[in-house]
Parts: sequence; structure tokens; C-alpha cells
Amino acid sequence: MLNLLLQTTIEGDPDDWNIARFSRLSSFLSQLQDDDGRPAFRVTARDRAPRAAPDPVLSTLDESDFDQLWLFAVDTGDGLTPEDCASISRFRRRGGGLMVTRDHMDLGSSICNLSGVGAAHHFHSRNCEPDTNRQCVDNPFSGAISWPNYHSGANGDYQRIRSVGSIHPVMRDRRSATGVIQYLPAHPHEGTVGVPPGDSSCRVVMEGQSSVSGRRYNIAVAFERSEHGGRAIAQSTFHHFADYNWDPSAGCPSFVAEPAGDGIIRFSEALRSTKQYVRNVALWLSA
Repeated sequence: MLNLLLQTTIEGDPDDWNIARFSRLSSFLSQLQDDDGRPAFRVTARDRAPRAAPDPVLSTLDESDFDQLWLFAVDTGDGLTPEDCASISRFRRRGGGLMVTRDHMDLGSSICNLSGVGAAHHFHSRNCEPDTNRQCVDNPFSGAISWPNYHSGANGDYQRIRSVGSIHPVMRDRRSATGVIQYLPAHPHEGTVGVPPGDSSCRVVMEGQSSVSGRRYNIAVAFERSEHGGRAIAQSTFHHFADYNWDPSAGCPSFVAEPAGDGIIRFSEALRSTKQYVRNVALWLSA
């Protein structure tokens, strides 16, 4: 059985995207089985400790028995200490698997200090998209949220995504009509990711399309095992994994202003596709 850590970068504020808002993901991963019918993962889910000091788990992750870290960067830019980042980077260098995700604008930008995977995430004030034509508002309906804020649909709805290049293992879906993952939860203002310059160990494997501008944008970058460390996924938004986006009746923090949709409830194939993607990622990271 592999040890998997689901971790946020905030201290557990009940009116924020704390780890309890990823309970459906945690439950699904805990129920996955290996080829012998035994539980494949032992899942630990936690928020970070107070930021006055390095987090006791993240800052010693490289010395732990965890095999994977799924990091939900839901902070406003200060969610990881230098000690946390250094240990997570060492964790990957010793072969640990990472799934690192964030959201719009500068939300979660503390992950920029992670070696390799951090450079795949583009923000508003740090590591901006290199194409300056993309440094502009995509979703004009949320005035307080600037770029990157790609509009893939309402929370509670789903988006159709596209596999990029040769079909990557995390994109395969034998139950899909096309043989690949077709759907993920939608979100009104997604961040974006890209291949870090000079890093031949990774590539874009999935892209979405804005429902407002029609622009395509990168959703996932996959890092292969290399001299830099274990496998990793850089994902454009944590909303692909949040309870609220899998089932809007689960609720959301009070600061979420946009009305929710219900497409992912009405079209069960979208949630099945999402769970298949989650399963693919979890198995691939430690393969």
C-alpha cells in the first residue's frame, strides 16, 4: 500500500478551501484497489500548521514514508515557508510523486519556490505566461479577479478537455468513446501551466478552451521520472478536485460569488471521467 498525502497550504479556515472541502477526492482515493483487490493507498488529509513556523509535515516530507504529495495551493502567496519548499523539493528528488495545483491570478503562488514543478505554474505577478498577448483578462465577469482567469464554465458544470500530443497514460480512458479523458469540472477562472524552459522531462498533456474568448490554455503538464526526481503533475486549478465542483450541493466558502451550475450532476459521464483522471494520476505518479 502506498502512502498519499493530501495537503493544503492554509491553516484550516472553515470559510476557505480547507482540506475538508476535498473529502470526496480523499474518499475516492482511499477506495482504489490494487490488482489483488487490496487498498492501493493509505490517504492522509490535512491543512498546514500555523505559518509562524515551518509546517511539521511539509518541512520534513523528504524524511517521511509518504510516496505522493497532492498539494492544493489555496493560499494568497505565503502558504509555504522556505523550509517547506526545500523539503518538498528534496522529496521529489528522492523519487516522491507530486500533484501540485493552484487557481487564478496569484492564488497559490507560494509554489513558485518548488524546484521544477513550481516553474510550470504561471501567475499574475510571478512567472507570468511568456506570451504577453495572454497577459489579459479572460473572464470579464469577475471584476476583482485578474489574469490568468480562464473561464471554462460555472462551478458545478463540466468542461470538455483535449489531450495534447501522443496520448499520455494519465489521459487514457477505456470507457470513453474516444479512448481518452474527455471531461473535467468547470471553473469560472482557472489558472494555467506550461513547460519550464529547458526542461525536457515534461510536456503539456491536456488543454482546455475558454467559454468566453475561445482561447485554448494548458490544464496539465506531466513530468516524467528523470535526474530531477520523481513523476509530477502541474494542474491549472484545484477546482478540478474540490467537493463543490464534483457536487455543488457540498457548498463553498462565503466569498464565492458566482452562481453554480448543475451540469456535472445531470451528466454523470463528466464525473466518471473526472474520477478516471484522478485514478490515472494516482497510479501513474508511483508507477
